[in-house]
Amino acid sequence: MLLLVVAIACAQPPAPAAPETRPDPLPGTRLSVDQLKSQMFHVSAGKRLKGAWPNGARVAVGLSFDVDNATATLSTGNLDYEILSRGEYGAVDGLPRLLRMLDRQQVPASFFIPAASAVLHPKMITDIQSAKLPHEIGVHGWIHERLPLLNNEKEEQRLLDLSIDTLTKMTGKRPVGYRAPSWKFSGWTMGQVKAAGFLYDSSLMASDDAYELLLDGTPTGVVELPIERILDDAPYFGSNADGSNPSLGDVHEVFQAEFDVAYEEGGLFLLTMHPHLMGHRSRAAMLEKLVQYMKGKPGVWFATHEQIANHVKPLITAK
Repeated sequence: MLLLVVAIACAQPPAPAAPETRPDPLPGTRLSVDQLKSQMFHVSAGKRLKGAWPNGARVAVGLSFDVDNATATLSTGNLDYEILSRGEYGAVDGLPRLLRMLDRQQVPASFFIPAASAVLHPKMITDIQSAKLPHEIGVHGWIHERLPLLNNEKEEQRLLDLSIDTLTKMTGKRPVGYRAPSWKFSGWTMGQVKAAGFLYDSSLMASDDAYELLLDGTPTGVVELPIERILDDAPYFGSNADGSNPSLGDVHEVFQAEFDVAYEEGGLFLLTMHPHLMGHRSRAAMLEKLVQYMKGKPGVWFATHEQIANHVKPLITAK
């Protein structure tokens, strides 16, 4: 009898699985206009900060380098040393080559460094500060953490404080510029950046020109120096490790065309690059060719992001 009961029980069909719950792929369709405005304008563009450049210059050029090296990989726990070594190239050969080029051309640059990247390769700080021209060092997170994925206000604040403290001790100066890792804000990032007293952010894309950042519609006093994906080396050189990337000529053409229009408009031209990508020999040579082209135009002001932000900041309160 026991065997029969067991057999009957085993023959019963399994209970139906609970229906899988998936995130709504279109939550915005159910929001009111006021709710959409709250989301859209939590962090948004305020007053556009466009005026005359110093000494009658036609255009301001800001070269920037995100010195990520291997931190984005380390942040995920990925210990694939082929990938890690490609990041390490930025510290070993890429950054020194780019610094030599900047010395030859006598142009300044801004370096946004995940603090863990500086701790792992402290000589980078010494090399940047030993250059012929004074370069700028700004905050780029602790270990290139993706803030929306972190999704923790207290942990984000801890990592920001750690980043500021670490770079301040290593450089002897508190950084005034912030660039979010991967250019990704969480819902708390802008409030923390404002509270930390940063002069400027350089993570967002609402204009070609500098503008004041708004937080929930309220002016923050923080200058935004906007970046753009087409003016970043990563989309061109960062995706295909097998080398099947756009040609150097194609990338140079895009960068030069963007500069030419900024020059005609009297605007701002910012480039975002990475030593582990742009620091390779042929790419550094392409960048130097572009710098030489820009220097050949009259009225080009090469400046750090800090210098540019300080120049446009008074426009916030100007009538």
